[in-house]
Amino acid sequence: MAVKIGIVGMNGIGNNHANCYKDDELADVVAVCDVVRERADAAAERHGVKAYYSLKDMIENEPDLQVVDITTGGIDNGSWHFEPAMEAIGYGKHVLVEKPLCNDVREGRELVAFAEKQKVYLGCNLNHYFTAPAEKAKAYVDGGDIGELVYCLAKMGFNGGEANYAPAGSAKISGHPYFHMRAFLTHPFSVMRHFCGDITHIQTFSDRPGFRRSAGDVMVSINSIHVKFANGGVGYLLSQRGDAVYGLGGWWSLEVAGSKGTFCIENCVEKVSFWKAEKGIAAISVQPEPIVTDFGTNDFNRTFNNRLHAFLEDVENKVSQDQLRASGRDALAVLEYVHAVQESYELGGEVVRPHPLPPLHGDPLYLK
Repeated sequence: MAVKIGIVGMNGIGNNHANCYKDDELADVVAVCDVVRERADAAAERHGVKAYYSLKDMIENEPDLQVVDITTGGIDNGSWHFEPAMEAIGYGKHVLVEKPLCNDVREGRELVAFAEKQKVYLGCNLNHYFTAPAEKAKAYVDGGDIGELVYCLAKMGFNGGEANYAPAGSAKISGHPYFHMRAFLTHPFSVMRHFCGDITHIQTFSDRPGFRRSAGDVMVSINSIHVKFANGGVGYLLSQRGDAVYGLGGWWSLEVAGSKGTFCIENCVEKVSFWKAEKGIAAISVQPEPIVTDFGTNDFNRTFNNRLHAFLEDVENKVSQDQLRASGRDALAVLEYVHAVQESYELGGEVVRPHPLPPLHGDPLYLK
């Protein structure tokens, strides 16, 4: 049976989600909501549903509504997530929030705690690992083909360079030094954690290039981040916001190496390569041939369809809270990492230990 959905925030991302739901047999969008009446009305007409101008009105007039999908933006792309999410959870609705979970880590902690208290699902659109290459790579990990984690290298950002630079015009970006950290690092951190587990230590060396300084741009756009995982592995994340042209691997690459093998995903949706660690390859000149699985696509937008469908599947199947994919707790973890990056930067590159996640309590209906 299709899940009844109301979407809050009908700008670009909200309409993107609505378009994805049109292709999903599990989705039934019944209403859209935006405080800007013109946007709500236009979206309602476009998608053939009713328009609302307050979340309260939408929920109280749509008694069968099951999921509230919050696609609002705000400062750092996340400052308008907290209030509507808390309101929807207060009504007992399941909530899916665009990334980042919030732009303030204290609000993120409160949001996750409230969802647990109300016993509703809270998910986040951590869509970068809802891909065919990521599924193949996770099979390598779960099947023991990677072995004990040795290192993880992630590179994620935007192509650019000085000739392509223009100062941000939006007040949601301009004047906010941590925009790239808060708005974007959620994605690479979520992917690193998906494959390698929790991060316990973070150290960053971050800056911005001279052409940004000359323009009066305060965004800390270059991030070189070292991490240690709870399982003993180490990692490195490089992310920049259009300050250079990326080389090998494209705008998105992830390499995870273990004692038994290594995989590398290139350009998120395109392909994954796997190298098996075999006896006799220690010499520098000897490199095993990889197993390359090319999925024949560069359509990144499909990640939205995949992720939204996964949330609806979990709601429909009434999975344990601990088994919810890309949950609010997962999104809080990466928000804690981003906050630690910011703190390390402010401390001149000191090592910071991210705030621990709340304990898992487990669901008595599932834990036997």
